[in-house]
Amino acid sequence: MYYAFPDEYVRAQMAVGALVLFGVMRVIGAALGVQHGWRISTVTHCFTGAAVVFCLPQFVDAFAFAPESHWAFVELQGKAAGCAVALFCAPIVSHRLGYE
Repeated sequence: MYYAFPDEYVRAQMAVGALVLFGVMRVIGAALGVQHGWRISTVTHCFTGAAVVFCLPQFVDAFAFAPESHWAFVELQGKAAGCAVALFCAPIVSHRLGYE
């Protein structure tokens, strides 16, 4: 018998993974940026680029093989949502910690 996870579970799992990964790494990047004298806008642009690269495999898979790529599109939605929330909230946390 074949069992598959519902789309909501996969989407939530990808979103939480991207949220934790980019949230923690953005705060660490801000701390390193303060120590090395980097501009915060540079750190932000680097992590935005990293989020695009992180979502790129699912993006290519979803749009290159459109008819049979439902699973890749679900993963792309989760990763994009997690990255967006992380890159929005992490500067707030960094600011509260005194890194920005």
